[in-house]
Amino acid sequence: MSDTAVPVALTMKDFKSDQEVRWCPGCGDYAILAAMQSFLPELGIPRERIVFVSGIGCSSRFPYYLNTYGMHSIHGRAPAIATGLSVSRPDLNVWVVTGDGDALSIGGNHLIHALRRNVNLKILLFNNRIYGLTKGQYSPTSEVGKITKSTPMGSADAPFNPISLALGAEATFVARTIDSDRKHLQSVLRAAAEHNGSAFVEIYQNCNIFNDGAFEVLKDSETRDDYLINLEHGQPITFGKDREWCVVHPPGAFGLEVRATSSVTPDEIVVHDATVQEPAYAFALSRLPGLTLRNTPIGVFRSVVKDTYDDVVRAQVDGAKAKAASTTQEEQLTSLLNAGDTWTII
Repeated sequence: MSDTAVPVALTMKDFKSDQEVRWCPGCGDYAILAAMQSFLPELGIPRERIVFVSGIGCSSRFPYYLNTYGMHSIHGRAPAIATGLSVSRPDLNVWVVTGDGDALSIGGNHLIHALRRNVNLKILLFNNRIYGLTKGQYSPTSEVGKITKSTPMGSADAPFNPISLALGAEATFVARTIDSDRKHLQSVLRAAAEHNGSAFVEIYQNCNIFNDGAFEVLKDSETRDDYLINLEHGQPITFGKDREWCVVHPPGAFGLEVRATSSVTPDEIVVHDATVQEPAYAFALSRLPGLTLRNTPIGVFRSVVKDTYDDVVRAQVDGAKAKAASTTQEEQLTSLLNAGDTWTII
């Protein structure tokens, strides 16, 4: 009989915890949770090697509902806590679940620094353009003029574009998907899980209590084809029911713009390449949507290879250990006493 244990294939049921799921009926978080629970078995990773770290907000209840390790941490600090875990435990698969308020307000600095360092984290940002847990105040992604309990005359703040923000921090993987499109959501989660480094995924998520229908034009069968741009690596960027719209580089100008497909030649249409090293191309894609959400790209904007913070830090530690092992205690003590600034006391 072999001493090697044969791994048991996990199922969606294995990733469901015994906790009662407590979100408002109809919340988009249910769809995201179900998609995640059915996707996780694909990883082939034991549950004890998967960790979900969250901050504060409706989305941050996620760790309770997954039968993995998890931590419901503090407001905005999930990326910082997850960074320590990822660096110290390379055997773990670490995910961060956060919301537009948690990640982009009090947690803004923690998010951008995790992304610029390229920590090996998968960061899921649920964006519903509102503060749901605290009952409907405007958030960093709420549109200008948004009337809420905290902005009765309308919001005066220009909203963050989370994709643009992540690309500005030069995140090595940046994507967007939608809660109600399970097939697309799981394809993006799959791509994020395969990426080595920081993977940032914005998920448009409906809050049917405080901001219902915020992304309805992207879901309604009458409008979605003309509003959504589905990014596919290596494919020309065209969209519409009959592919009547396309994305081009405007001559003599910066950025990208949408044109009627019939008005351009095929070689003028941009072919999507998520592997472009410079983030400027992906950033231009992120600027296409207007306030009406028309021309909203979904899919993987950027996916490039770069050394991870985790690997660099661990290499430094290993180097220090090797150096220490090759010197005597007396040499180490002498080096320590003479390190940095020294003073002679008379």
